[in-house]
Amino acid sequence: MIVAFSVAPTVTSNPSAEMADAVARAVAVVNESGLPHETNAMFTLVEGQWDEVMDVIKRATEAVTSVSPRVSLVIKADIREGYTDQLHQKMDSLNKALDANSNEEN
Repeated sequence: MIVAFSVAPTVTSNPSAEMADAVARAVAVVNESGLPHETNAMFTLVEGQWDEVMDVIKRATEAVTSVSPRVSLVIKADIREGYTDQLHQKMDSLNKALDANSNEEN
C-alpha cells in the first residue's frame, strides 16, 4: 500500500517555527523507518504493508504531539495487494502517458 499523510500541530505559540520543527520531527520518524518514502510540500508518502505503514504514521503523529497538544492528521491510502515499488511505477506510467500525449501534439 501507499499512504499519503500530513500531520501538523494545530496549537502553537510561534506558528512558523513550531510548524517546521513539528513536521521535521514527523519526517525524521519516517526517514528512520526504512520504508520507501517521499516528502513534498503537502504530504509524505510511505509504501509498505498495512501494519508497518500505520505504525510509522502513529509514531510520526506522536512526534508532533510532543510539540502540540492538538494535532491535525490527514490520511489517503492506495491499497493494492501484491504490488511493490508503486511510488516509482505510478510516476513512470504517468511520465510515459505525458510523453505519448506530447508526441501526439507534435
